[in-house]
Amino acid sequence: MSSSVEQSVKKKQRAVVICPGRGTYNKEELGYLQRLHGDKTEIISLIDDYRDSQGQMKVSELDGMDNYSMRVHTAGENASALIYACALSDYKTINEEEFDVVAVTGNSMGWYIALAVAGALAQPQAIELINTMGSMMTNGLVGGQMIYPIINDDWKIEAEKEQQVMQWLAEVNQDSACDVHVSINLGGYIVFGGNKAGLKALEAVLPVVQDRYPMNLFNHAAFHTPLLTDVSKQAMQQLSADMFSAPKVPLIDGLGQVWQPYSCDTEQLYNYTLDTQVVAPYNFSKAIEVAIKEFAPDKLIILGPGATLGGAVAQSLIAHQWLDLQTKADFIAQQKQDPFILAMGLSEQRKLVVE
Repeated sequence: MSSSVEQSVKKKQRAVVICPGRGTYNKEELGYLQRLHGDKTEIISLIDDYRDSQGQMKVSELDGMDNYSMRVHTAGENASALIYACALSDYKTINEEEFDVVAVTGNSMGWYIALAVAGALAQPQAIELINTMGSMMTNGLVGGQMIYPIINDDWKIEAEKEQQVMQWLAEVNQDSACDVHVSINLGGYIVFGGNKAGLKALEAVLPVVQDRYPMNLFNHAAFHTPLLTDVSKQAMQQLSADMFSAPKVPLIDGLGQVWQPYSCDTEQLYNYTLDTQVVAPYNFSKAIEVAIKEFAPDKLIILGPGATLGGAVAQSLIAHQWLDLQTKADFIAQQKQDPFILAMGLSEQRKLVVE
């Protein structure tokens, strides 16, 4: 067989695409669209035009600012649209000759991006939903979020530590002034969402780890908790189920459910998106478990901007001893030899996805 024929029958690699959440456009990512996606004028113009019609800063302007501003760039109404623009543009650059995308998932706000990437929302509907949800708290955040690790130095989840943390959570909630919940299961971390009193009380009982945890997340609300019930109701009044279509690619949600192209009930998808996952915990760890076990991918591709999800994904792989990974050292060795996770926010790994 000639090499040209061999080339034409080369088997594609199966890939699950992972969409990033709210905390992924940081100081280092400023200029991401300009640097990497100057050719994506159609995607960016559509988002910019929509934002302009809402009296908001264009994502091209946000990305093109001279200096990164925590106040401006992490505000929900800006961060959500900006991260969507970066992630969708990244998705469009995946080498289709090399990769066959077999499923799509995301973390937290990344669920909305996953809907767009998988084709359950057309681009005009996607920016409307993402911008609407991101702008719900322009006049003030509802509660807050805090992150805490439940792993050891080998990136293995410690069951006893997790149980103890959950016990402290239950004790804090015995005070009627406190209202705090698990918001996201994020690999080896738990993200809590709650009111100010609840988060403060929980922070007081959690032992300090690595001099940085428990860490309050700046400009984050109590996402995926009952505190957002009113936000969910408001969203359902503003947005219609007609926006949704069956996805073109299987979608894995924050309960580990798979929404299939040929058997998707779009009314249920709408209810899950604007009700269930807004007010109930988002189990990103479960989504990754389903991604690897149900779809057996050759690679996991994490869309940019940033690459902060890589650790949480790796910790989920270690929890299931996927590819015989037992420890953080195993994962690092695997990534050096034949990377299983390809984060498009990292230039070396990006090359393996787009070329």
